[in-house]
Amino acid sequence: MNRREFAGLAGGAVLAAALAPHAASAAESPDARARALYRRVLVLDCNSSPPFNGDQPLAPADLEMVRSSGIDVLKLSLGGINSNFADTVAEIGQVAMLIERHPETFMAVRTAADLRRTQQERRLGIILSFESADMLGGRLDSFTVFRDLGVLVMQLSYNRRSPFAAGVMEPDGGGLTVLGRDAVREMNRLGIAIDVSHANAATTSDVLALSQRPVVMTHAGCAAVHAHPRNKSDEQLRALAAKGGVVGIYDLPYLTASPRQPQLADYMQHLAHALEVAGSEHVGIGSDVGIEPFDTSPKGMAEFQQQEAVRTASGLAAPEEDRPTYVEGLNTPHRLEIIAGELLKRGYSERVTEGVLGGNFARVFTEIWSA
Repeated sequence: MNRREFAGLAGGAVLAAALAPHAASAAESPDARARALYRRVLVLDCNSSPPFNGDQPLAPADLEMVRSSGIDVLKLSLGGINSNFADTVAEIGQVAMLIERHPETFMAVRTAADLRRTQQERRLGIILSFESADMLGGRLDSFTVFRDLGVLVMQLSYNRRSPFAAGVMEPDGGGLTVLGRDAVREMNRLGIAIDVSHANAATTSDVLALSQRPVVMTHAGCAAVHAHPRNKSDEQLRALAAKGGVVGIYDLPYLTASPRQPQLADYMQHLAHALEVAGSEHVGIGSDVGIEPFDTSPKGMAEFQQQEAVRTASGLAAPEEDRPTYVEGLNTPHRLEIIAGELLKRGYSERVTEGVLGGNFARVFTEIWSA
């Protein structure tokens, strides 16, 4: 597995009311409110991964970590940054086997109704997705094949150029190709969510103009807070929201300038900025890290350096990948609960917090996946 990597803006009065500070009851601390809220609402991390153990069943400790995390649904990116068709199909099979081995803990998300079933059945729902487009082989019929296999969210390019579009490391690479425009129409027809997390500005603009359904940025940051190719401009955030889409804020080092490791306050600065610019109904969480905390031991750091060497050699790495993939203060399976508490401490309402925790992505996926 690769590392992990309804409508428009609310009216002014409604938005102001949603984002205005709300004082917590003197008898109830933000932490207590966050715990209660976290256990009540749908929690959806729009780019993460469960623990894996190759072809073997997961250990009891790993299963308990999944259950205790409180996450109801996660979107899992498959196919790495450049996997081919056969290897990607094999990965889909590995996820199917994980669910088959542990049906009491995991379930596949194939429809919008499955999102709420995860809460009712107390299982972790897994949404299959792609970041790369390599596995599609530049073929429109590949979208149908993978949609039939349960892949519900796809991107048309990773950081570089694909037969469909250009990514963020190709700022002058143009936008959608002719084939890419056909792909957008096909994804709309099939009910596949179009993810522009790794798309450059031209591709993003083209997709937003052409798509007949909302568009998502499942894992990104805000360029106004820290200028980086993977972070999105205010113009892009507003356009996404106007289309009915949702942006998920990630836990990656791109939140801050190198060499400083990002901290919780940095994460919240990006989240607050997105809420201000895009609006409370258009922001969520796409941590881009696994449920399992990043291993900061010498062994874990050595493995990270090896992975980064592969990414750099491939030419697909982004700038500032010189720090490990975690945020100080959020390197825990309970990171989304911590974020909920921070939102409440900063005066955001429970309604806004519920949307960020998963309600907003659940809404947009329901709209996109509907026939």
